[in-house]
Amino acid sequence: MNRRSFLLSTTAASTAFALAAKANPVAPLPNALPRWRGFNLLEKFIAGGSGPEPEGPFKERDFDWIARWGFNFIRLPMSYRCWASGDPSTWMNLNEVKLKDVDQAVAWGKKHGLHVNLNLHRIPGYCVNPPAEPLSLWTDDRALEAAVFHWKHLAQRYKGRPNTEVSFDLINEPANVDEASYTRVVKALVAGIHAVDPQRLIIADGLQYGTQPVPSLAGVVGGQSTRGYLPMSVSHYKASWVNIKDWQAPAWPMAWMGATWDSDMLKKVNIEPWQALQRKGVGVHVGEWGCFNKTPHDVALAWMESNLKLWQEAGWGWSLWNFRGSFGILNSDRPDVNYKNHQGQQLDADMLALLRRY
Repeated sequence: MNRRSFLLSTTAASTAFALAAKANPVAPLPNALPRWRGFNLLEKFIAGGSGPEPEGPFKERDFDWIARWGFNFIRLPMSYRCWASGDPSTWMNLNEVKLKDVDQAVAWGKKHGLHVNLNLHRIPGYCVNPPAEPLSLWTDDRALEAAVFHWKHLAQRYKGRPNTEVSFDLINEPANVDEASYTRVVKALVAGIHAVDPQRLIIADGLQYGTQPVPSLAGVVGGQSTRGYLPMSVSHYKASWVNIKDWQAPAWPMAWMGATWDSDMLKKVNIEPWQALQRKGVGVHVGEWGCFNKTPHDVALAWMESNLKLWQEAGWGWSLWNFRGSFGILNSDRPDVNYKNHQGQQLDADMLALLRRY
């Protein structure tokens, strides 16, 4: 089951939980992470990938535009296969030329005043997207050894850079793994990184595709990363990779799967469980969120604003998926947007203005 299908299948359970939940009367602590706001850049997302975001060097113009528009954060979801082989026998042979592209992104982040968050979207032994890795990070010591090796290398590479410039997000959207197994792997990765760079800020994604906080990691990592994709009837309307046959035309608010989805529902499902984690002193950040380009633009903006208001109230930052592409503010190919030309790129000015307000 892929990530999007899982999110859909668990929505009914989340809805039931939300309807029964009561607001916690204890106010959350101030968020332990800065309120980073920005975008995911995808040049190292898939090794050899084609399409709107083919593998290649990052683009300084993106850093410049993001900073000029008032944002302060870039997340780089990367595949280790961009600089190493997917064959376990050569997992630890690194391509220095490809890694210099990451060095350049970190340097541009500093130059333009943007925090750069490095994420292994594909790590030896696990990826949320196909193809599956040849060995399992959760059960195979060879995979874990290789995963530790890659993070230790990145730690050595950026040792000395302050946490204001660089942080690490260990594993993108762990799924189909129990909390104890996930915690064991995260602790091994943290130990490897901190053996090289004891002060490096480390963030861990929540369980079940980033949707569930991980209490056992409180005190192990400095923050945890959540997601902002519910309800998928709005965020992924007519997305080909989501297993829905009969789509209901999206609205916001809207009735879906026996419940009314509105700001109150979003708060109960997406905010309150993570505020319990926040009260343990763990920082929270929304590492991915956004709305696919088949959702009517006015509905997308209304749903996005509800999320943005809640995250602002909670003191959380966020990172839109993506900057350029079907969820982004540039070249999204929405049929109902009057795009503005921005240096040769098609800019969704209304979405940009909304994001800048929060």
